[in-house]
Amino acid sequence: MRLSEIKDKLTQLEQIAFQLPNGELVPSHFHVTEVGKVTKHFIDCGGTVRNEEVVNFQLWNADDYDHRLHPEKLLHIIELSEKTLGIGDLDIEVEYQGDTIGKFGLDFDGTNFLLTSKQTDCLAKDQCGIPSEKLEFVPVNKNEEPCCSPDGNCC
Repeated sequence: MRLSEIKDKLTQLEQIAFQLPNGELVPSHFHVTEVGKVTKHFIDCGGTVRNEEVVNFQLWNADDYDHRLHPEKLLHIIELSEKTLGIGDLDIEVEYQGDTIGKFGLDFDGTNFLLTSKQTDCLAKDQCGIPSEKLEFVPVNKNEEPCCSPDGNCC
């Protein structure tokens, strides 16, 4: 979801709810503690230099049960962030505390904002030397060979 999309959705809502990938709702007394622009400048395992920018929302579950973030307040925070930080219409990434800080994509089902699972990926698959049938599913399992293995061509 892009920043313009969440702003549009917020104007149509009376309350905000975020739903985790497992179906549970983030407690209704959450706070958005950060809205920012995150820039990632990196080199992939194939040697290509890349730049990525996202808008980052950090959700925090406090023991503050007397307050609830309303759509117009979050819209105000977003607009202030756009103006102050020069944020454009970027994709949104959401951070939320589980066992560790999780990073999620964002979608909307008409009622709730959905925190969607994100996956790591090899950005230089064409240089890894892995047959295409193995590229369809690369499990996150320590017992199986990763995309860019020490014996591969890209690492």
